[in-house]
Amino acid sequence: MIVTTVTVRVPAKINLQLAVGPLRADGYHGLVTVFHAVSLFDEVTVKAAETDSVSVAGEGADAVPADGDNLALRAVRALRDAIAIGRTGGSAKVTVPDDVTVPAGVTASAGVTASAGATASAGATASAGATASAGVTVAIRKRIPVAAGLAGGSADAAAALVACNDLWQAGLSVRELCEVAGGVGSDVAFAVLGGTAVGRGRGEQLTSALVAPATYHWVLAFAEGNLSTPAVYGTLDRLRAGRNVAEPELSAELMSALRVGDPQLLGAALSNDLQAPAVSMFPALRKTLAAGVELGALGALVSGSGPTCLFLTGSAGQATDLAVALSGAGVCRSVATATGAAPGASVIGPLASHVIGH
Repeated sequence: MIVTTVTVRVPAKINLQLAVGPLRADGYHGLVTVFHAVSLFDEVTVKAAETDSVSVAGEGADAVPADGDNLALRAVRALRDAIAIGRTGGSAKVTVPDDVTVPAGVTASAGVTASAGATASAGATASAGATASAGVTVAIRKRIPVAAGLAGGSADAAAALVACNDLWQAGLSVRELCEVAGGVGSDVAFAVLGGTAVGRGRGEQLTSALVAPATYHWVLAFAEGNLSTPAVYGTLDRLRAGRNVAEPELSAELMSALRVGDPQLLGAALSNDLQAPAVSMFPALRKTLAAGVELGALGALVSGSGPTCLFLTGSAGQATDLAVALSGAGVCRSVATATGAAPGASVIGPLASHVIGH
């Protein structure tokens, strides 16, 4: 079947651990992070066209570039270039265990099991052919808030990669797509992979985490406003001025909690080196975090560079109760419940998150 339209859904990410090393000479920080995909999804549709274009609708659409600076269009160009020169040439490294399912629209490589829909089927419209040399329209429907520490822009870029790989029938494996993704942005490769993974370097060097088959129930509290990731890192450097900062290390406590699938242990092991600078820049987050703990959350954390706060609960019912209580307490703009770990960018399916408030 020849494909002309492909729709992909892609999850938000949270960081269960974000350990930040000292500022390097190149201006970056070495990271050790544990990514966790959650069931708050954007939807991205790509369609064959004469020239590249992008449109954005939904949550925070006005704040998303609708031109060549859009990360999803950058991903389209990166994939087109990789196909044209016959190699991926990106910077990401990804280790995928035998039991990881490849996102729909991604060709399986050695040791990887392709999921149903990995060829053009659900979510794809067939008629005239599409090639990588032609243009595409990229339509993004957002539910992931912008500049919220949830990697929404990276998610959309990953979705564009998976969709165009299917649209153009390019046949790149998940490893090859992750390599292209690593050249687009630090969090893009994880959004292709999904699940739970350990990230190193700038976050683009990924290893899928060995975890128990548990479902975790989260509440996400969205703030009124946003934070610039570079500004949060800059504040971290100022807060650390004059201190000897160690290289980041993976949390043994966190990985142990994930291996046994215990939400109580997981909640106690959550950590984020960017939380202190984010709270210093956005003091209202302190009240949001405290409210979640007082209302019974097993763990509370700023997500990434913020300002979204995340709360772990023990069940779906507890998550709903906490979401309603936080919404009523007036400590955030809106809240959503979500489960994890969610799959990476894949052909569209039923959604599993519920937003409360506006």
